[in-house]
Amino acid sequence: MRGQDAQITAVLALIAQAAPDIIALQGIDFDAEMRALTALRDALAARGHDMPHAYALPSNAGLASGLDLNGNGRLGDADDNHGYGRFTGAGAMALLSRHPIDRDAVQDFTPMLWRDLPGHLYPTDGNTPFAGTRAFAAHRLSSKGHWSVPVDTPQGPVTLWTWHATPPVFDGPEDRNGRRNHDEAAFWLSRLGTTDAPLVLLGTANIDPDRGEGRPAAITSLLTHPRLQDAHGPAPTADFRDPSPGDLRVDYLLPSTHWRITDHGRLTDPEASRHDLLWVDLEPADP
Repeated sequence: MRGQDAQITAVLALIAQAAPDIIALQGIDFDAEMRALTALRDALAARGHDMPHAYALPSNAGLASGLDLNGNGRLGDADDNHGYGRFTGAGAMALLSRHPIDRDAVQDFTPMLWRDLPGHLYPTDGNTPFAGTRAFAAHRLSSKGHWSVPVDTPQGPVTLWTWHATPPVFDGPEDRNGRRNHDEAAFWLSRLGTTDAPLVLLGTANIDPDRGEGRPAAITSLLTHPRLQDAHGPAPTADFRDPSPGDLRVDYLLPSTHWRITDHGRLTDPEASRHDLLWVDLEPADP
C-alpha cells in the first residue's frame, strides 16, 4: 500500500506486462479480510490492468494442528501446522480475474485428509503411521490448498484446478514431504475421471519429472495424461541455484484438450520471483 517494496513493484510490472485475463498467484499471504490481495489488485489496476474479481480461501499454511505432525517430539513447530508456515495463511494462494468467478460452484478440497486419498503414500514404520495414529487421523493432504474454481469467460466457462505443493525435501528418512508432494499431484489424477468440463490445471507442484529430488510418478502421469496439454515442455521454471539444487521445472500450466493453444510463453524477472510467470492463450477447440 505504501508502494515502497521492490519485489511487489516487480511483481506488478510482470503481471501488467503479461496482461492476463486470469492469473493464479502462489506464495501470497492470506488474510481474513483479503486486504493484501485487494491492495495488490488495486495497485495492478493503477498500472492499467484491471482484474476486478479477486478470490482467495483460507489455507492450510500455518494453520495449527495441535499435533506433532513432523514427529520430532515437540509441539508448535511451523512444520506441525497443517501446512508449513510461521503464521496462519503464510505463503498461500489467490486468483485474480477480469471475468466473474462462479463462487457458488467453487470446490475447496483444502480440508481433505491425506488418508482419504485412494492409494496414498502416507509414511509408515511397518504397520504404525509416522508420528502416530493421532497424526495419521488428522493430517491434511494439502500443504497450501487444492481448489476447483469456475470462471465465466466470453468463450465459455473454464474451471481452474490450482494447488501449491510442499517441496519434497526438508524431512527425514520417512520422506514425509516427498510422499506428500507426490500425493498432492496424485490428487488431480484422481479427479480427472470425475468431470469432462473444460479446465486448466495450474500451480506450483514443486517437483521436476527429470531433475532434483522427489517422487515424479504423479506429475509425470499428469504431463502425459491424454486429457491434458503440455505446451511449455521440459525447460526449468524456477531458479534454485542459491541454494542448490539448480534450475528446476516445478510450475505447470496444463489446459485440457477442450482448448486450442494459440500461443504460450513465460516471463522472468528475478526481482519479482525465482519462479517464471507461465502463460497460455486459449480458444475453444473445434467440436
